[in-house]
Amino acid sequence: MPAYTAIDFGTSNSAVFVGGDRTDTLVSLEQGKHTMPTAVFFNAEERSIVFGRQAIAEYQAAYPGRLMRSLKSLLGSELMRETTLINGKAVAYKDILAHFLSHLKQVAEQQCGQELQQLVLGRPVFFVDDDPVRDADAESTLADIAKSVGYSEVQFQYEPIAAALDFESQLTRETLVLVADIGGGTSDFSLIRLGPERAKLKDRSADVLANGGVHIAGTDFDQQLSLATVMPTLGLGGITRNGKPIPAHLYFELATWHRINLLYVPQTLAAAEAMRTIFKDERAHTRLMRVLREREGHRLAGEVEAAKVTVAETGTAEIDLGFVEEALSASLDAAQLQQALAASLRKIAEAAQCTVRDAGVAPQAVEALYFTGGSTGLAGLRAAIAEGFPNARIVIGEQFASVAKGLGVHAHKLFAS
Repeated sequence: MPAYTAIDFGTSNSAVFVGGDRTDTLVSLEQGKHTMPTAVFFNAEERSIVFGRQAIAEYQAAYPGRLMRSLKSLLGSELMRETTLINGKAVAYKDILAHFLSHLKQVAEQQCGQELQQLVLGRPVFFVDDDPVRDADAESTLADIAKSVGYSEVQFQYEPIAAALDFESQLTRETLVLVADIGGGTSDFSLIRLGPERAKLKDRSADVLANGGVHIAGTDFDQQLSLATVMPTLGLGGITRNGKPIPAHLYFELATWHRINLLYVPQTLAAAEAMRTIFKDERAHTRLMRVLREREGHRLAGEVEAAKVTVAETGTAEIDLGFVEEALSASLDAAQLQQALAASLRKIAEAAQCTVRDAGVAPQAVEALYFTGGSTGLAGLRAAIAEGFPNARIVIGEQFASVAKGLGVHAHKLFAS
């Protein structure tokens, strides 16, 4: 039986499962780890393309080049039909995604020792909120990219359903489960009946009572935390010499992973430099220009992301901004995090409740909440969702592996049964 692949192509992190006669496992993608950051670095000095942790490490080591992250966020956007300047050459955004998917395929083939042709890709419930045409275009574009790197058959499965299939192996009786898959780009929900007997069925469509979601998740949290903690040190919230607020648009771009590189073009740098004359706090403007001219935007975002994780684990974090200005820092604690994310958490919780309502099921009937995805490490997020389902027990799955393993279960039923 030929080997088959399942890929959880995530906004922040990706994972790959390979199944078949010779193997049935998560792929070791990088440094012995089953996940890798969804990142690509085009190294201008070495004329090379590297991925994941190595991409971030080379960028942070100040190699000349271009770092691209949050690639999945491009799907469904107008940027997918455009090019971007990388090391002096125009490169299509589609080709950047293809480089990353091709790398995942090559690593998987090296591990299983076979050419891989059949693929199940995970997808969010909505690539684009409230726009079915753009959503369908996003899926079609991703399928075309997968075929362009060598897959002959490409199928999709919703990421929360994949996570449910992984969770199902732990159950001893039929259970009504709301799966919450909160990743880097989207918060997705599936209400599904799971159990040992149902796991034997190839067609599970009747067990899926509803799907829902919202395009708010980890990278949005990073943006909001950056705006609340780091961007004020660069001038956000300050005033001009005539007492008006400093324009905020540039700071929102600088706090958004997949928009950061757009700030490094000469026209934007010149416009930012010209703002010096209106800043009352010239020191803040100097900091801002250092970040832009030294291309430290992704490093800044990475420090905020790391602080978010630290606060989730310990309750407080210090954000070291010494690379912007000596001894500069910002702080973040659990209360600040909760305040900065409050509006987003409400919207995510509302999406969970809407999913259950769409199924015509009472909240009290939900027996288990299964959390997966990198952002479910935030206790406040889990609490906001759980509040709407008083009888549900909380189960926390593998943050980064549940979806890939569940996609592998689905791929087995499609390609091996």
